[in-house]
Amino acid sequence: MYKSVDPKVSFPKMEERILEYWEKNKIFERSIEQREGCKEYVFYDGPPFATGLPHFGHFVPGTIKDIIPRYQTMKGLQVSRRFGWDCHGLPVEYEMEKELGISGKKEIEDFGIAEFNESCRSIVLRYTKEWESIITRLGRWVDFEHDYKTMDSDYMESIWWVVKSLWDKGLMYEGHYILPYCPRCSTVLSNHELNLGGYKDVHDPAITVKFKLKGEDNTFILAWTTTPWTLPSNLALAVGADVDYVKVKDGEESYILAEARLEAYYRDASEYEIISRMKGAELVGSDYEPLFPYFGDAAEKGAFKVLAADYVTTEDGTGIVHTAPGFGEDDYATCKGTGIPTVCPIDEECRFTDEVSDYSDRFVKDC
Repeated sequence: MYKSVDPKVSFPKMEERILEYWEKNKIFERSIEQREGCKEYVFYDGPPFATGLPHFGHFVPGTIKDIIPRYQTMKGLQVSRRFGWDCHGLPVEYEMEKELGISGKKEIEDFGIAEFNESCRSIVLRYTKEWESIITRLGRWVDFEHDYKTMDSDYMESIWWVVKSLWDKGLMYEGHYILPYCPRCSTVLSNHELNLGGYKDVHDPAITVKFKLKGEDNTFILAWTTTPWTLPSNLALAVGADVDYVKVKDGEESYILAEARLEAYYRDASEYEIISRMKGAELVGSDYEPLFPYFGDAAEKGAFKVLAADYVTTEDGTGIVHTAPGFGEDDYATCKGTGIPTVCPIDEECRFTDEVSDYSDRFVKDC
């Protein structure tokens, strides 16, 4: 005979009874102790910020993070699960800036870096109790009693030791890497920080630019860009090697663009005359004149040439892409290994430096 089941069962009450049973009998702790001496399974769990309350974006990955250690424990491995708190980064700093009524790197420096650090330290664990309550309520097993904090000296010194060890073994090098950047904060942004939200989409103009081809009279390569403020740093043009391109005559000038994009630029075929057709591979290596004079000497290092790139399509623009290796991940990858230098003529507030003399000290998107 089966026991009768209450048709009006309260699932929240049931969960509460289970959680109470786990806590009273220390089920989680015993699951660790019973594996003492067994092979250890190390599970790395990225710590959250405790300056804000947990939300749905934490619940789903938190559940996944709970499944893996439980499964490995069931397989007979010992899985310690120390919870941690991320005490560094923009979420903490931005929260403190709002409380202090300041904004940006300069005002932080005026306030005093040491004082600002202490202010941040005072709020980094603001919502730890709420986190503990909600994580426990979700049924996730973690060790809060022996938690770690990234601001602890032993934690930071461990990180420094790791970095020093990598350096001593020759596993570190200095180079360029393209990352999202915040001009207000004067710092790069990690993918994690971007995924936290709070950023808004903005509209930037998309323009088509004429680049004069060397060796041919009145012939221009038409390139498309959605970041016109990077044009002073243009050092190459990218084409698709297998894309079909045409050279068309339009009045006194001739233009090179993808054949598939003709209709986007001309209402009627009578407005131009196709002079020749070629694959993108045939354009690779062609030289063109710099759009601006600021980095003209880079031509000696291979700049101002047409390069092949597999990301070029004929869905937008001209099928030819303006390339500034200091500002785009694809741009940088395309120019890497060619000898073309990486130029980045902006300061920490995204204002042009004296290298771009005509727009010096102006915010890039205001130019």
